[in-house]
Amino acid sequence: MRSSKLQAYSRHLALPAMLFWIVAGAVVLCAVAVIERLSNDLPVDPANLTFPALLGAIAGILFGRSELRINLMSRLLQKSEKRLGTLYHHTPAMLHSLDADGRLVYVSQSWLDALDYRLEQVIGRPFSDFLAADDPGETLLRHLQALTERGEVRTCYRLRCGDGREIDVALTEVRRADPGGEPAESLAVLNDLAQLPVSSGQVDKLAYSDSLTGLPNRALLNDRLLHAIALARRENCRVGVFFFDLDRFKTINDTQGHAVGDLVLRSVAQRLKKYIREGDTFARLGGDEFVIVQADPNHDPNFAVLARRILETLREPFRIGERELYTTASVGIAIYPGDGEDPASLLKSADIAMYVAKSLGRNNFQFFSNELNARMLSRANLEAGLRRALYNDELTLHYQPQVDLATGRVVALEAMLRWENKAGQPVPPVEVIRIAEESGLIYDLGEWILEQACRQCRQWQAAGLPMVRIALNVSGHHLRQSNFIDRFERIIEESGLHPSAFEIEASESAAMGHIQEVIPALTDLQVRGFGLALDHFGAGSSSLLYLKCLPIQRIKITVEIVRDIHQNPDYTAIVEAIIAMAHRLGLKVTAVGVETPGQLEFLRRQGCDEVAGNLLSPALPPDAVAALLAGGTGLLAPGGSSLCQ
Repeated sequence: MRSSKLQAYSRHLALPAMLFWIVAGAVVLCAVAVIERLSNDLPVDPANLTFPALLGAIAGILFGRSELRINLMSRLLQKSEKRLGTLYHHTPAMLHSLDADGRLVYVSQSWLDALDYRLEQVIGRPFSDFLAADDPGETLLRHLQALTERGEVRTCYRLRCGDGREIDVALTEVRRADPGGEPAESLAVLNDLAQLPVSSGQVDKLAYSDSLTGLPNRALLNDRLLHAIALARRENCRVGVFFFDLDRFKTINDTQGHAVGDLVLRSVAQRLKKYIREGDTFARLGGDEFVIVQADPNHDPNFAVLARRILETLREPFRIGERELYTTASVGIAIYPGDGEDPASLLKSADIAMYVAKSLGRNNFQFFSNELNARMLSRANLEAGLRRALYNDELTLHYQPQVDLATGRVVALEAMLRWENKAGQPVPPVEVIRIAEESGLIYDLGEWILEQACRQCRQWQAAGLPMVRIALNVSGHHLRQSNFIDRFERIIEESGLHPSAFEIEASESAAMGHIQEVIPALTDLQVRGFGLALDHFGAGSSSLLYLKCLPIQRIKITVEIVRDIHQNPDYTAIVEAIIAMAHRLGLKVTAVGVETPGQLEFLRRQGCDEVAGNLLSPALPPDAVAALLAGGTGLLAPGGSSLCQ
């Protein structure tokens, strides 16, 4: 077909163009031949131009045919795109396309007719505007998340029509990825359930079942929970709501693929179905989140029994093909009527309890309580306050001097975060870091601290003050982030400083807990010129073999050990051993939290290199640091034998 069209096009429409290319090819090659003979002082004989003319004509024919083919394919492609657009807009099926943010970019005419809208009323609007749901925005968010994770969604929605009607539709949507692997536009096919030739039972299954596991979905869960609450109110009994998700399920999806992850979710449903009694409900909310509603009007159920069964059942490995995959669960339990009197409040309470179970180490269950609620509310307020403080520049840095015991001089300043909440009360730095790590703010916070430290160093330099190294703490999250070193180095380069002006401190627990990831990160930092220290040493259980492998220059003895040197003989022996071991390994030692002259004298006798603590100086604001540096940077008499007043 394509060949015949090309021939017809060449014969009837492109003969003049073909003749042009034949003549042009012959003329060009003949001209080249003439120029070549003249440049070599050879006579030009028309007989010598026969071969160049023939060769040029052949080249013109080939070039002309290629141009004809390109023109024809372009015309056919334009016609194909036009036919596709016509088919899309005029197909009897309801079709729409969403962009990566869930906004409608195309809709078919049947979609507009069925929902009673005009094209200009829908294009560019989020799909949630047309969802008849309790929380349309959250529903769309879960929809897009499922599209991203699995690439396909099969579900049912109730849509709001332009004339006020609501219709139930079965939706199948697939999403393609762009060349970079990021989600691009999706294409959905919708069918009005009222128009489908299926039984009412099939319609109910489509509307109220999770397509992946066959469990009840959120809509049916709400109905069943309402019924259970009504029955419990009448019979004066309790209802237990178990909200759980799988621990580190994202790792399975990321390493094994979403298809394997889906098989694990189906296996979870199959394993736990045997514990669901008549009258109970086992539902999947989406992702790896599940809910079990346990109600028994004739008995007083022991809700902890089911929670333990969930944990024990999911602790066993999942065999998927040749692989054995392991995951656990975190379970939150809310009980009617004490923890809520409607489905929304009970699910929220159970979700809070589940989050607390996860924060306590996962693979456990927690009952909801007012104390938990207060704790979660306090955490939410702290997170919101920290986010506001970070982006409104309401945080500050103080700097605690570190003193060389041999010279008595300040040789380093450790940057310490300071933040006051809305009530003007200081929030402990350890609490700030914990909230930052849990909320994902730790990355922005780390960059802010480095930027502030660089800016302050430049100000001290401009004032002509002597420079000492700046110690900066980094989170384990930073060490495991692929591009954090590049970002840190960029910030320092933009400030005009050199990485050697900074010492990066990683806590012992962060380093040893992810040793295979941390060693390359620390090595990269060392190669780029940063100083490296292992902070809070002695608080964990470091392997000496790994300690030798870490590319560090300094260890910092944790304050918990230094504080009790004289009260606990074991700590005395530990400090002696740490200092001796570090020096044998070629490492410097800094002891922090020095509060008494006795602690200082003991550390000096053991050969500790540097000390820091309130005995010498608390963490100081930048102006006080400037005054200290201007005064000669001495805090101890040489040898560390006495304090300078």
